[in-house]
Amino acid sequence: MSTRNHAVRVAYSAENAIEIISQWPPDLAIVDVMLPLMNGIDFSIVLKENYPTCHVLLFSGQPDTSSLLEEALKKGHAFDILAKPLHPTFILDAVDNLLATNKSPAPDA
Repeated sequence: MSTRNHAVRVAYSAENAIEIISQWPPDLAIVDVMLPLMNGIDFSIVLKENYPTCHVLLFSGQPDTSSLLEEALKKGHAFDILAKPLHPTFILDAVDNLLATNKSPAPDA
């Protein structure tokens, strides 16, 4: 079994996530679309505005998220949403792929 070596913080609301991120800016955020008070798409817009290099991986088990995506797109924000349920390995592979796009090749020695 391989180790992924990701540092993780958990928040159960957008407001709690904003507080955590202010002290620990992430390279990637996995965000459920349906959050209490603020939906995950609006949170992701705020996150990208404040941390433009942060990747966002949205997921949802709700079929009616298309209207939220359309509203975000009208404001110039495009997001892909993965449908729940997702196997944890699939999520970890998606995280690894997104984070790999930040890494530049090592210079030749």
